[in-house]
Amino acid sequence: MKLPRLSTIRASGQPETVIVIGAGVAGLATAALLARDGKKVTVVDKLEEVGGRAGSLTEAGFRWDTGPSWYLMPEAFDHFFELCGTSTQAELELIDLSPAYRVYNDDGDFLDVETGVEKVAKLFESIEPGAGAHIRAYLAQASDIYNVALSKFLYTTFSSPRELLGSTVRSRLGMLAQLLVRTLDKHVAKSFSDYRLRQVLSYPAVFLSSEPAAAPALYSLMSHTDLVEGVRYPLGGFDAVVRAIAKQAQLAGVQFRLGAEVTSILTAGASPRATGVRITDASGTQKLLADAVVSAADLHHTENTLLPQRLRTYPEKYFAGRDAGLGTVLVLLGVKGKLPELSHHTLLFSKDWAPDFRAVYHGPEPARPLDCSHSIYISKTSATDPDVAPEGHENLFVLVPVPADSTLGHGNAYRDSPSARVEAIADAAVKQIGDWAGIADLEERIVIRRTLGPADFAERYHAWRGGSIGPAHTLAQSAFLRGKNISSKVAGLYYAGATTVPGVGVPMCLISAENVLKRMHGDATASPLSSFYPA
Repeated sequence: MKLPRLSTIRASGQPETVIVIGAGVAGLATAALLARDGKKVTVVDKLEEVGGRAGSLTEAGFRWDTGPSWYLMPEAFDHFFELCGTSTQAELELIDLSPAYRVYNDDGDFLDVETGVEKVAKLFESIEPGAGAHIRAYLAQASDIYNVALSKFLYTTFSSPRELLGSTVRSRLGMLAQLLVRTLDKHVAKSFSDYRLRQVLSYPAVFLSSEPAAAPALYSLMSHTDLVEGVRYPLGGFDAVVRAIAKQAQLAGVQFRLGAEVTSILTAGASPRATGVRITDASGTQKLLADAVVSAADLHHTENTLLPQRLRTYPEKYFAGRDAGLGTVLVLLGVKGKLPELSHHTLLFSKDWAPDFRAVYHGPEPARPLDCSHSIYISKTSATDPDVAPEGHENLFVLVPVPADSTLGHGNAYRDSPSARVEAIADAAVKQIGDWAGIADLEERIVIRRTLGPADFAERYHAWRGGSIGPAHTLAQSAFLRGKNISSKVAGLYYAGATTVPGVGVPMCLISAENVLKRMHGDATASPLSSFYPA
């Protein structure tokens, strides 16, 4: 789908200098767009490298992405690069994955899921008679919702209801209302009986840091991204994506202060206005002044650590009733020999996965004594990318869902003494992969193993409760209910990233950057920008 365009809007009273807190995807993208809009921008990050949660780790000839790994919603990438005066084709080398992914169940059987309505219909029909016709209808609706979301619900600050009252939304009010009040699992169960098909259509809730029993059925739109548009891999991994976004910021003149921790947001005036940040780095403490501040850091950290209590739009009591979403233990493996049993993307799903979600979101769960899910994800980018592992070896990125709870501890990727709980979860995941995928000697072939736990996310990225993706996309935490991207207490303070609107994931972070630009210009429209605002 080609994104709809809007007319540019003349603006006034724009800040000339802006500080962006955080050099993750949202921070880099925000900086690039603001700089191209004519502002002088400085990005500050506590880490010595850019990328934030979309990081990478290199050791002994292996390289692993330590964050996002699914390249979905290509329109968002295309649009961002177009605004920056380039194109996705010029910046990234994308490879179509076939199959899109492989799904194992605990009985050792697997499905290879291909892309395209007819291929998906053929697969579904082969498993459940009649499901072919049902999936065609399901995907037609998912595609329609997806296109409406792109044009009306994502590229917006929700500062005006006018755009939501147009004919596009009005003509679908009945359908949208039903999809908002029904959960994704119930929506899927209406049309499909086989548990394997239900899982393929329900699991995208996890991409939204949620669970099928809590995510609104509106998020069935996610099936458009993997089953209709397809799954691609950017050569070089998401590290290449981060570098491409950072390049746009550098070309636009953005300055970087890396290895500098922001300790507070500075304000001035009886009606407080953001005037800069206080940082601490190797040289000591200093103030950086600016006309506006954009925090692409975790919203909880921004509000409850960087601001005094009287200036918090989202204080602790706000977060007390919020769902922090998914935590993860990441297991990064270098394995000797080839692993044809695993695809580029492989999912292991428990036949009865209810205990998995109870353990992660509602635990403790007696059936999961390690407080982790048995429905896990494996990325083997060495299936597609020759530069991520030594010859004759594979790299595996294993994501094990756990509660968003930093007390689970650290892994050994950035610490010499990892948590026993994190290592036990990693041990269990390695054994599970070997058992379910039929790789009996997997453990003995591992030549390097690194792990991350929720405490690593809390420490490195200031992630609330150690969550790995961001607050869950439940009904109460979606669209305008997710919060505003501007402070109500401090003028000139804006928010970007996965913890604000529109939500989690790299495409959403790119969109959040554009929404900051729109907010600064008082632009209440709900469509992507066609060009920058006149001076």
